[in-house]
Amino acid sequence: MKAMILAAGLGNRMRPLTDHTPKPLLCAGGKPLIEYHLENLRRAGIREVIINLAYLGEKIRAHLGNGQQFGLKISYSTEPEPLETGGAILHALDLLGEEPFLLINGDVWCDLELAQFIQHPIVENTLASQLGHLLLVPNPEFHPQGDFALASSGHLIDDPEKTAPQRFTFGGISLLKPELIANYPDKRQKFPLVEVLRRAINNGQLTGQVHQGHWSDVGTPARLQELENYLSHLSKQP
Repeated sequence: MKAMILAAGLGNRMRPLTDHTPKPLLCAGGKPLIEYHLENLRRAGIREVIINLAYLGEKIRAHLGNGQQFGLKISYSTEPEPLETGGAILHALDLLGEEPFLLINGDVWCDLELAQFIQHPIVENTLASQLGHLLLVPNPEFHPQGDFALASSGHLIDDPEKTAPQRFTFGGISLLKPELIANYPDKRQKFPLVEVLRRAINNGQLTGQVHQGHWSDVGTPARLQELENYLSHLSKQP
């Protein structure tokens, strides 16, 4: 299995920290955010990683190189401008190949062990109609209404009226089949992944699972500091 890390965003909400540093290279716990993902991927047995680049992308390439230092093979999908999440995957399809792949937002931190997550049946193609499996998390304070509901069957429910008794937030980690993007009828150079996900959910083609561990969307300097505090506390545990 291959993995793709989304790392091309402008990081506007993180300024001035991202004026000269791409968000995936911002540090928490003495380590760039993206390195946590790379280490987790290696523990999961994944060896091929695609990283999309746009804003300050050459700094990411210079820092990570070909991935050898992490025991990985890293390839880069260079974008002329940030293509949003859906456009980024479409742009990288030739590198991703035809098998299900793991997609990770470069600006999240999660204590989920990917080795367990990637064992979902979508990998063995036993669920022919299923196009993806998403990691959900309890709604953080900055996103109290969440994104999707989860049926007892494990299928995701798009709930635009927000009437479901319990909704969850998409955690930025997912297993996807390439055809989710390749066969999307409204694909274009630049578009968000969420619109593709909502279409697949309404077609009954996405499942999800809820992670109750620690998760952080490092979208603002304050959240980066919160993660720094958490990792500092964690490092002091016996």
